[in-house]
Amino acid sequence: MSQPVPDPSPAAQPRRSWFARHKILTTLGAVVVVVAVASALGGGGDDAPPASSAASAPAGDAPADESPASTAAGIGTPVRDGKFEFTVTGVEPGVTRVGDDVFGQDAQGLFLLVHVAVTNIGDEAQYFDGSSQKLTDTQGRTHSADTGAAIYLGDAQSFLNQINPGNSVQGTVVFDVPADAAPATVELHDSPFSGGVEVTLG
Repeated sequence: MSQPVPDPSPAAQPRRSWFARHKILTTLGAVVVVVAVASALGGGGDDAPPASSAASAPAGDAPADESPASTAAGIGTPVRDGKFEFTVTGVEPGVTRVGDDVFGQDAQGLFLLVHVAVTNIGDEAQYFDGSSQKLTDTQGRTHSADTGAAIYLGDAQSFLNQINPGNSVQGTVVFDVPADAAPATVELHDSPFSGGVEVTLG
């Protein structure tokens, strides 16, 4: 039995797919698709905000607060408020009377005398007023100065004295406090309306 003879005509040849007939275009298309997919996957991260340095830094490397806690100055340390520089030079507690036997004043409790040097660091004269100063005891009670008793010290600089720029005076501020009061701090002011500066007396 004879074998069928293949038909050599073009119509009889099997037709190849479009991709087989256009290899170059197929290859280029595949490259474009790969590039597009890669861009879609990797490009989104470019728009994300960078991580902050604070978030990326380890917890142990957080900067410490460099400003130390403020503490009140003590006796002998100069401090400033407004136009005055104050230096508390000493504290004299337990005084029952100021003045002499004829002209003087007895304490309701006990007088506490705060000796202070005052320097005018401004550029014009300024009054030092003893009544502007305040004392706080260890029980948290605030005491006003007793300017009436200060008059009997025989020292006008302790009551109300004008100090010229660059000059200094030595004064005493008198506080009439209860017998059980222990001084903690004194708040010194260059005027009744200034912020004041605190000095530890303990």
